[in-house]
Amino acid sequence: MFTIYVYTLDTMADWEIGYVTAELNSGRFFKKDAPDVSVKTVGISKEPIKTMGGLNIIPDCVIDNIVMNDKSVLLLPGGNTWDDPKHGAIIKKATELLSVGATVCAICGATVALARAGLLDQRPHTSNGAGFLEMFCPNYKGTDCFVDKLSVVGDNLITASASGALLWAKQIIEHLGVFRPDTLEEWYAYFNTGETQHFFALMQTLPKANK
Repeated sequence: MFTIYVYTLDTMADWEIGYVTAELNSGRFFKKDAPDVSVKTVGISKEPIKTMGGLNIIPDCVIDNIVMNDKSVLLLPGGNTWDDPKHGAIIKKATELLSVGATVCAICGATVALARAGLLDQRPHTSNGAGFLEMFCPNYKGTDCFVDKLSVVGDNLITASASGALLWAKQIIEHLGVFRPDTLEEWYAYFNTGETQHFFALMQTLPKANK
């Protein structure tokens, strides 16, 4: 079973995690033999945080509760408070997770936090455009590994720009192997284009449609 840990912080960009958490939590488009998935929110404490959209979230668990194995997946959303030193604890945990083969997924401002810790220096990654990480992270040494795309998979690290939430979700879902390939392609095409033909094609890929 995969456990998805969604890090919660004040001002978190709640829309950036919407696509991926909705699909992993609901399982509505999972293939027949998909592994079980559990989605949990995690915080520095169990005190509520307020997202950028004004939603109050009480974390399900704290950082020390994160299980250290390759079935753990850490999602780091963007937010305006990543400069706060208290978030160093989750970046330390991200470092440990990467070392045991777990998956770490960061988007927007969270990529700056990873860059400051040196976690992007030798791994393929992206962020909010070329030059963004250099602007906010003087010690960043990963220029040669930067890929100017909306979302990038670098082994067990998946990073995305602020505008790459949909592709980021697609790559995370693909990495976990919970959708059939044709389901994933039609899902992405539908939400990327809005064309109804992809919605009907998506429905035809689901287990019930193929009985």
